[in-house]
Amino acid sequence: MLLQTGDRPHENTVCGKVISCSNDIQRHEETHTGGHPYECQQCGKASSSLPGVQRHMITHSGGKPFQCEVCGKAFHFSSLFRRHERTHSGEKLYECKQDGRTFISQTSLPKHRITHTGNAHFKCKVCGKDFAYPRLLRIHQKTHAGEKPYECKQCGKAFATSYKLKSHERTHTGEKPYECQQCGKAFARSGDLHTHGRTHTGEKPYVCKQCGKAFPTSRQLQEHERTHTGEKPYECKKCGKAFATSSQLRAHGRTHTGEKPYECKQCGKAFAMFHQLSRHGRTHTGEKPYECKQCGKAFARSGDLHIHERTHSGEKPYVCKLCGKAFATSRQLHKHGATHTGQKPYECKQCGKAFARSSHLQIHGRTHTGEKPYECKQCGKAFASSSYLQIHGRTHTGEKPYECKQCGKAFATSSYLQIHGRTHTGEKPYECKQCGKAFATSSCLQIHGTTHTRKKPFGCQQCGKTFASSFHLRIHGRMHTGEKPYECDQCGKAFPAAYNLQIHKRTHTGERPYECKQCGKAFTRSSHLHSHEQTHTGEKPYDCKQCGKAFARSSELQIHGRVHTGEKPYECKQCGKAFARSSELQIHGRVHTGEKPYECKQCGNAFARSGDLHIHERTHTGEKPYECKQCGKAFATSRQLHKHGRTHTGEKPYECKQCGKAFATSYKLKIHERTHTGEKPYECKQCGKAFTQSSYLHSHEQTHNGEKP
Repeated sequence: MLLQTGDRPHENTVCGKVISCSNDIQRHEETHTGGHPYECQQCGKASSSLPGVQRHMITHSGGKPFQCEVCGKAFHFSSLFRRHERTHSGEKLYECKQDGRTFISQTSLPKHRITHTGNAHFKCKVCGKDFAYPRLLRIHQKTHAGEKPYECKQCGKAFATSYKLKSHERTHTGEKPYECQQCGKAFARSGDLHTHGRTHTGEKPYVCKQCGKAFPTSRQLQEHERTHTGEKPYECKKCGKAFATSSQLRAHGRTHTGEKPYECKQCGKAFAMFHQLSRHGRTHTGEKPYECKQCGKAFARSGDLHIHERTHSGEKPYVCKLCGKAFATSRQLHKHGATHTGQKPYECKQCGKAFARSSHLQIHGRTHTGEKPYECKQCGKAFASSSYLQIHGRTHTGEKPYECKQCGKAFATSSYLQIHGRTHTGEKPYECKQCGKAFATSSCLQIHGTTHTRKKPFGCQQCGKTFASSFHLRIHGRMHTGEKPYECDQCGKAFPAAYNLQIHKRTHTGERPYECKQCGKAFTRSSHLHSHEQTHTGEKPYDCKQCGKAFARSSELQIHGRVHTGEKPYECKQCGKAFARSSELQIHGRVHTGEKPYECKQCGNAFARSGDLHIHERTHTGEKPYECKQCGKAFATSRQLHKHGRTHTGEKPYECKQCGKAFATSYKLKIHERTHTGEKPYECKQCGKAFTQSSYLHSHEQTHNGEKP
């Protein structure tokens, strides 16, 4: 087979092009002068040659006399038919002298030569882009003029060239006439097949002059070069946002229209872009074709593999222009940029919460719908996003790839490491705009914000209780399921949340990190300190609307409300007894287990509740901090003071339902009721005599000991 190298005897002085026939020189020169003496009588299109007009007129007649016997495709011209036949045979007649590459069509050879010389003969005066042929330049100029004369009959979409219209029409018909001979994958355009072929050969002929990175297509090189220049020539006419590529602008445009033309045939889910559908399809097939050569980890997307490879190389090519911080991905840089601007353009229509990225809004939307499409294959637990599933997977493997360089502590996610790092630096970058309080994490700021707005958008589907954050709702849900995943390694006690375990551990260590600045008293929890501080100020901003009683905390008011409603949502599984507070149920549980975790360091006496230990300690110190304002008498507990107050007021709120007699305390009413029931729960172990009160039993036991009661 004789290969044509493109050697020709006649050279044009303007562009350097060599032409084999002297008769064609004049016609070629008219491409430079703009002369088009021959015009189509039907549409007025002009050409520099008579054969050019004659070939063009065939497009009006609709005749396509040249048909391919392999695939049935028909053509207007024999030259196009012959070129098409080579896509089946693989024949490539035109060879480049510099690198030996061969091409199917004659027009592809000069275009390829530009990759060696860097010179093109036809330059766009508007944007400076170079082209190998005037026809390509004319097509390109339509992108500036906005001219799109070719319209799709099915959807009305318009295009600058008939070729683009033809390619678009295949999205309706599904036709993919160009098939890869190596893997059988089919494409709608020959250019896509040609580009795909480089995935097999590894060829990347387009090299960036600034960083040396190579690409399989000129378009990818051009888009990459914009990462160096920062150029974003494609601007959205609706919101003004600019993009580096037209495809990014097109995809962004669908966020305004809501258009999602690509639908999954398996689950019906729709997408704004075809590559999103293609990527989604792998969630059904489980296909992960991109494998890391260093560690063997596989990925569904080439971009994910590329990002993963940076964990080995340490490369962070995306640098913030404001603070100089570097990132491994453009997404991380974009996300970081929002910390400078504070911009959150994506708002949830249900709760009004705003996000910096559309993907975050999409994931957030699932908190309202309850959708959890990503399921763990080991334990069946489902998640709203693939990243949550990936992080969860580390609970099975124990993997903690992110390690703190200061203290060596390891974490399952980079975000946990970043937050942990602030415990060393003391950094609190998230500040409340209303009160100025600063926080180490955005979630803490968000939860704090609800103290101003009083919003609680997350509701429990079982009991209807609402919460300010999904985290608190998740922990509350464990109250219904009984799940307690956090276990104390000293005593084996389990808790529903990590912070519960952390506080519990202080009962073993004796640590009380929260100290009152006024009296020096220390507490295991910040909330206990806050409640204590209000005993100094006397502040009680939360009033009960039914009885007028005031409380220092909203949670105390909420619990108090159950006194009026009679609600007792916390029930003991052993005896069925119900309680208004979860802490009361927890303390009650020790009646069954006999557990008394709080021990007095002076006498060794143990108690089921920390409060009882604290009151007991006053028998050693003699402390009586609660004083009656009327008579000056002091008491060790507020309850004793409250009961004593009734001796002054004469109040007797506890009335016997059988005889109507009233008492100042519930305990005295309980003892009185035994005169009606005959109940005597306190029995002498020596003689079997029973009593209504423990004090009567105590006095009786002294008669056996020879003591005088």
